[in-house]
Amino acid sequence: MKELLSISYLFSPLLLGLTAHGLCIKFNWLSFLCSPVDRRRTFRGKRIFGPNKTYRGIVAVGLGAAIGFGLQAIFFHRFAQIRSIELLHYTLPEATLLGFVFGAAAMLSELPNSFIKRQLDIAPGNMASGTTALIFYAFDQIDFLVGAWLVLALFISVTFGRVLWSLVFLFISHQIITTVGYSLGMRSTPR
Repeated sequence: MKELLSISYLFSPLLLGLTAHGLCIKFNWLSFLCSPVDRRRTFRGKRIFGPNKTYRGIVAVGLGAAIGFGLQAIFFHRFAQIRSIELLHYTLPEATLLGFVFGAAAMLSELPNSFIKRQLDIAPGNMASGTTALIFYAFDQIDFLVGAWLVLALFISVTFGRVLWSLVFLFISHQIITTVGYSLGMRSTPR
């Protein structure tokens, strides 16, 4: 049970990062970063990543995760019960820097999935059909874990159990955030 709490605590700043991105979309914050990462370039006549993968997303999730790690360092690290489940040593400003890299890497790891979908003519925000839809739906919910774990692997040991729990935690959390974000107009699609 302690491991489950530790992973949930470790990944919770990423939820703040995703929420920060939704707020940026809804209120048009950081609009100067709305340029597509692929700069409208194409590969085989198709956009590389599409219009929804912008620098704003990378920066917003990075900033939100940085704030989350910072809050953990400032407010929660002082409690012995919280320290007992921490997998990282939370000190400032290192925690905020790690949070930014953690969040940005999570967003960058969504790019290969977007590239594949553009090459398969799946429009941004749309779903594939049949079995492909199920595969992409699951991968859309968890692809950002790859980048997050690559960063975390520099600081903690990566085990099968930790990765599995992070998948479950973020899959469920992402469903909730996505649904709420859509209902509040922070997302253009309900998934």
